[in-house]
Amino acid sequence: MLIGMPQAAAAVVHGKDPSTVRPAAALPLKLLRPLLLVAVLGTGFLAAVALLVGGPAYSSALPRPPVALPPAPPSGGGKQPLERWARAPASAWHNMTDDELLWAASWRPSVRRYPYRRTPKVAFMFLTRGPLPLAPLWERFFAGAGGGDAGLFSVYVHATPGYRPDFAPASAFYRRQVPSQVAEWGEPSMFDAERRLLANALLDPGNERFVLLSESCVPLYGFPAVYSYLTRSRESFVGAFDDPGPGGRGRYQGGLAPEVVREQFRKGAQWFELERALAVDVVADGRYYPKFREHCRPPCYADEHYLPTALSILAPARIANRSVTWVDWSRGGAHPATFGEADVGEAFLRRLTAPGKDQGNCTYNGQPAQVCFLFARKLAPGTLQPLLRLAPKLLGYG
Repeated sequence: MLIGMPQAAAAVVHGKDPSTVRPAAALPLKLLRPLLLVAVLGTGFLAAVALLVGGPAYSSALPRPPVALPPAPPSGGGKQPLERWARAPASAWHNMTDDELLWAASWRPSVRRYPYRRTPKVAFMFLTRGPLPLAPLWERFFAGAGGGDAGLFSVYVHATPGYRPDFAPASAFYRRQVPSQVAEWGEPSMFDAERRLLANALLDPGNERFVLLSESCVPLYGFPAVYSYLTRSRESFVGAFDDPGPGGRGRYQGGLAPEVVREQFRKGAQWFELERALAVDVVADGRYYPKFREHCRPPCYADEHYLPTALSILAPARIANRSVTWVDWSRGGAHPATFGEADVGEAFLRRLTAPGKDQGNCTYNGQPAQVCFLFARKLAPGTLQPLLRLAPKLLGYG
């Protein structure tokens, strides 16, 4: 009789008379041991396969959230806070190819309203050959944001491949170098690098404004003024004008047709500033940029003509038709003037920051503006010390 069962129920086990059920024959010990060994080895093999296949599935970061974070404590029924998926990567470095990067950067939400508290950031994108000799000045400028923890800015550096910067962990430039390729002056690879910077900056969903800078650029005002100017603007700052001469339409290449005809060809400064939606359009452009990359070769320069032309066609009402970076072309030639230590004094900086000829005539959000330029170039490495000395008094930071 089975323990705990009534006598009537004990008479039937699985529909059979217990008197007719024979106990299963026990396996010999010499057969049982090999079977157990095979089972253990098989389990270990399957576990190893699971680790290899299901381990770091985001090694190329596609698709993936902007950053992998440790699980947050459950809240609201066990759901993770949305902010967890919207935080910026701790480092600008990654292992994506350019194709993967552009694909990841071109994602955008269809719902325009953010369902979480979002503070827009300005992405400062440095296109440089290598060292950043004016970095100490920029460090003082970024200090005006209240430190990196304030979440008002981010930094990206595209340098010559192989260059390894040496910034302290407390620096705004620490771990901000992006994977790069060679960028040659006058070649489409120059705008490839600019596009690569944009794509890397777009991986941070907090970035709202994107400004392109070089190692010879300096800020003309303190961080609060620059941040407010950019984030409150209803337009992106891209210069685009129709030059009928040899330096404008004369550079037009027939291979750009039919996407771009000669009458649509525009020219502008390389140093642009874009809001997020236009930045996504630029990295996702499969219509105009492939034509410029193939056919816009010297004397056509992609970094001077692609963005002004494409945005004049696609979004003319969304660009201000000017740059926010001051450059002196008065000396003529293929490159703007470079200013050295002897040039940078109080008179020079007052001339660039005071309303007048050098600030030019411009509008801001449809109204006449006294400030047209936020940055200036080209300043040589030797200008660092006078700039550090004069910035607190004349530029509002440091």
